[in-house]
Amino acid sequence: MGTTRGFGVDIGGSGIKGCLVDVEAGALDGERLRVPTPQPSTPDAVAEVVAEVVAKFGWDGPVGVTLPSVVKRGVAHTAANIDHSWIGTDARGLFAEWLGRNPDDVLVLNDADAAGMAETRFGAGLNRAGTVVLLTFGTGIGSAVFRDGALVPNTELGHLEVDGHDAETRAAASVKDELELSWEEWAARVSRYLRVLEDLLWPDLVIAGGGVSKKAHKWLPLLEARTEVVPAVLKNDAGIVGAAVASAEQLTV
Repeated sequence: MGTTRGFGVDIGGSGIKGCLVDVEAGALDGERLRVPTPQPSTPDAVAEVVAEVVAKFGWDGPVGVTLPSVVKRGVAHTAANIDHSWIGTDARGLFAEWLGRNPDDVLVLNDADAAGMAETRFGAGLNRAGTVVLLTFGTGIGSAVFRDGALVPNTELGHLEVDGHDAETRAAASVKDELELSWEEWAARVSRYLRVLEDLLWPDLVIAGGGVSKKAHKWLPLLEARTEVVPAVLKNDAGIVGAAVASAEQLTV
């Protein structure tokens, strides 16, 4: 038997990535394609790029798409690092139209939730019971929360108030770059954020994802937290994999 394949598209503020996915192995099936996110990143402009990415692979099956947004029943309710005109948009209907598909063959979900689904099924959270939190450190801080493997969708823990500030304005990976912080300086900010999160959720495991997870050895050992913190295994492919799996299984999010 051949592999069971799906297709995932991961939309970010700077790039849109897509690829075929082996949904049984939880791995990309080939080389992913990345296209810069159009500016302004309006719904139609982004949907056009998504359609182009899917067409490049000649894929005609179900498609999973992530958005940096709270997504409920296919509708975007927030817009983080994408144009604010996304708010209130029927994203599922929009992508279905551009892709020439029935809306039942398109699934739209929060980007961190998709990454978390991939990590809990195939990566660092595999077979881990209790409360598992995935945090994606990038332009902002995304979060996904799981209880015994079940997703609690659309958590926005990157926006916790920490010492009077929105957490991601102090501890996102982009802040490290903008302020030219050392790994030690940035890790101290992340540690402070983790302590606030721990006091609220008392997680059993924290998975650190996002692009900065590729350099986990430089900063994870510097963290001061009572929870075990491990790097994401699927790294930047997690969103694509999670979206494809959710779409192939038509999971409700």
